[in-house]
Amino acid sequence: MSNISYQGKFIEQAEAFIIENISNEQFGVSELAELMNMSRSNLLRKIKKQTQGSASQFIREVRLQKGMTLLEETEFTVSEISYKVGFSNNSYFIKCFRDYYEYSPGEARKKIDEQVELRQEDSQNTEAIEVTKKGFLQQYRVQIILVFASVLILAAFLFFQKETLNSNKEDIYRSKSIAVLPFKNMSSDSNNLYFVNGLMESTLNNLQKIEDLRVISRTSVEKYRDTDKTISEIAEELNVNYLIEGSGQLVDNQVLLHIQLIDASNDTPIWAEQYNHKTEDIFSIQNEVAKKITEAIKATVTPSELQQIDKKPTENLLAYDYYLKGLEPYQARTKEGLEAAIILFKKAIEQDPEFALAYSEIAISYYYLDLNQAKKRHTDIINNNADKALLYDSKSAKSLIAKALYYINSNEFRLAIPHLEKALEYNPNSFSVVQILADIYSGAIPDTGKYLQYALKGLQLNIEANDSINKSYMYLALSNAFVQNGFTDEAQKYIKLSLDNNPENYYAPFLNVFIQYAQHQNIEKATYALVGEWKKDTTRLDIMQEVAKFYYFQEKYDSAFYYYDKFEKIKESNGLNMYPQENLKIGLVYDKMGMQDKAESYYKAYAEYCENDQSIYQPVSLAMKYLHEENPNLAIEQLKLFATKNNYQYWILLFLEEDPLMKTLKSHPEYDEIIQKIKDRFWENHDQLKKSLKEKNLL
Repeated sequence: MSNISYQGKFIEQAEAFIIENISNEQFGVSELAELMNMSRSNLLRKIKKQTQGSASQFIREVRLQKGMTLLEETEFTVSEISYKVGFSNNSYFIKCFRDYYEYSPGEARKKIDEQVELRQEDSQNTEAIEVTKKGFLQQYRVQIILVFASVLILAAFLFFQKETLNSNKEDIYRSKSIAVLPFKNMSSDSNNLYFVNGLMESTLNNLQKIEDLRVISRTSVEKYRDTDKTISEIAEELNVNYLIEGSGQLVDNQVLLHIQLIDASNDTPIWAEQYNHKTEDIFSIQNEVAKKITEAIKATVTPSELQQIDKKPTENLLAYDYYLKGLEPYQARTKEGLEAAIILFKKAIEQDPEFALAYSEIAISYYYLDLNQAKKRHTDIINNNADKALLYDSKSAKSLIAKALYYINSNEFRLAIPHLEKALEYNPNSFSVVQILADIYSGAIPDTGKYLQYALKGLQLNIEANDSINKSYMYLALSNAFVQNGFTDEAQKYIKLSLDNNPENYYAPFLNVFIQYAQHQNIEKATYALVGEWKKDTTRLDIMQEVAKFYYFQEKYDSAFYYYDKFEKIKESNGLNMYPQENLKIGLVYDKMGMQDKAESYYKAYAEYCENDQSIYQPVSLAMKYLHEENPNLAIEQLKLFATKNNYQYWILLFLEEDPLMKTLKSHPEYDEIIQKIKDRFWENHDQLKKSLKEKNLL
């Protein structure tokens, strides 16, 4: 009787069905479920339970294991093997193989060949060895056993030490994670809530200045203001080991503050203090609290961080009081709230004309008033207040953020970055800075690696947004960052979380189509899905031009024209100038439809775009321009230049060769080499980024 367990039989049967259909790239979870006589949801649950992975991951791993077998047992090329195991795209097979085995198929083939050579050499010496081996073993049997045992002990020690180090690395990282819960107002006068919130805000800000800590953002903890959840439940949701609870009371000129640091693992206070001081001692109380907390959890505080904590924002208590009052409406980020906050911050400056924090908050408030406005009205005001904030405190993260936002408001994104990076030095836990940097690197100054790094950091600091809608958009951004860097499985994980938190998310279904295309490279299926998304809202210009582009890639010019023409008419009627990088494709489609005059206007617009483009993608754009002008040698030179760039989007690999213009270049003697260099460069960056993110505990 077979001794295979029921669990083993299930997995064995699933593997057998996958192997039977190994070359069918369309064979997926639904097809496997049908063969297993199970519903799709039951199959997903069972595979998840027995393999701790997803069903699609399980299918892919079986394909990759079969690929390794073919590498070992056949002379098929890597390209041939990729098709035989169900990968229609060779570069995607190589990427998945590298992720799974940590080396490429080419490297695997080389190792296999080396092992074969070694076995051949060994076989030639076998007879000679066998003559002496028996006597040698008899003579040194005890010594061999001892040596072998010591090797096993050493190997086990190193293995468990590695596992312990990895475990400790994660534990150490989390052990210094902390969340400051909203303080409770114990005053009978509810108007004093602003003051108690100010105490909480100051405690949070002081702790955020310490790089050795991971401090959860204010937006993440605000949802727990009136919660019934236990300390353990909150800590689990926020992924922290420590929580700070506090309550405050303002009576005349006396501040009463009770604060405690709680070890979430056993819901036990490990430090608590009751303060009863005059209001003029408020800054010394706040600073002492930060120091006591860091001592209790043994966090390292550098002299420069200590200097930042000890710094008083102002000597004028009335100015500070106006400032705290201004923070309440400011946090709402509404037009009315920002305008009310500005009035209070200005009153703070009247009391202390050198109050840097107040100047910076005024600048930031005006930035938010200008946000999403076609015509910026407050750029000069933002700049003047930011400069004053820097004048009176050049080492304040808020002053630096204010100046960075001035540059962003002026579309000078490159000038904003140094200020934001410096702000992060003074406040390593600033979620707002991390979020701004992620936004800049996602679009304004494309850098896929930095985009992903800051998106992941932002998730750690803002792990629980106030509501499911905010969480949905955070997961959306992270999914986008992952797929741009070629991490398709991670992208799929977070786009699912985005949709789970908010099925009505405006952009998530759209991105999901592209992620699925990245995984399977089925352009017909992706086009069909995009059309489905467009039909939900036929005013969506972003989807409309993508549908047109997908038809263009398939050289279905009639269908492409249908969507491009709609797209262009809406643009013209609304005076919009969107997606200038697509003008060449639009011109070519109009050309195919016999509308040469209109096509020429798009060719001219595209040439102007190429001339003004300062992004890393300019060489690719110019290459396409030269191909249209039937100058393949200049196109090759531009592609060579692009092959030296770093951190470009995965879409380049997926769509570059789909463009009909590229087909005219395939006969060029240098084509294959330069395309391979572009692919290799991307995956080198991918592997370096993966290693870096793991070292920083971000992946």
